[in-house]
Amino acid sequence: MSGVACVCSAIMSSDKVAARKGRLRQRYDNEYRLVAGCVPYRVKKDKEGNPCSSLGDDAAEVEVLMISTPNRADMVFPKGGWEDDEDVYQAACREVMEEAGVKGIINRAALGHWVFKSKSSQNSNSPRGACKGYIFAMEVTQELESWPEQATHSRRWVSPAEAYQLCRYDWMREALTALLERLSVIELVEAAQELTDQAGMYMMLQATSDGAVTLC
Repeated sequence: MSGVACVCSAIMSSDKVAARKGRLRQRYDNEYRLVAGCVPYRVKKDKEGNPCSSLGDDAAEVEVLMISTPNRADMVFPKGGWEDDEDVYQAACREVMEEAGVKGIINRAALGHWVFKSKSSQNSNSPRGACKGYIFAMEVTQELESWPEQATHSRRWVSPAEAYQLCRYDWMREALTALLERLSVIELVEAAQELTDQAGMYMMLQATSDGAVTLC
């Protein structure tokens, strides 16, 4: 297998692992808490195992996996703290397994990295309480029947257009766009962006060249 991708199941020791709690092993970059996560996706296939297309050309039909959080109608992509006993790819895979109950093949070329501002420090201009997040693409190969955070996070496969409407923050739409561009689903990107070309309220830090800054 190419060094660009790795199979998450190969670096997860057990399906029956409890979700990690607390921040004793949390990694930091100066005052930024480091987090990692993925945009999980699958390419729909026909009975013969060939990629489906709803566009009438060679573009594959893609779905992405999103998770719910308590008391919210919108949805998010799984992410969480990067700890000091794992690399960033292991952290991303672990968070996806804990929150969404899936495993797969992670592309080591990040979709991007963003700076998120925590809710407790949204009125501060200091990096204290903010997070740096590294987001990757994961092609899902396995869906677990039960997972550590199933009680608080349900999962749902959606089309890219629906994902754009459900995304809570700007960085999620940017990560989704990066994934679809990488998969050459350009038509779906443009169509979905037209549906969600509307103003939103986001707590912003200073802009970076790598992505938007918003709440964790």
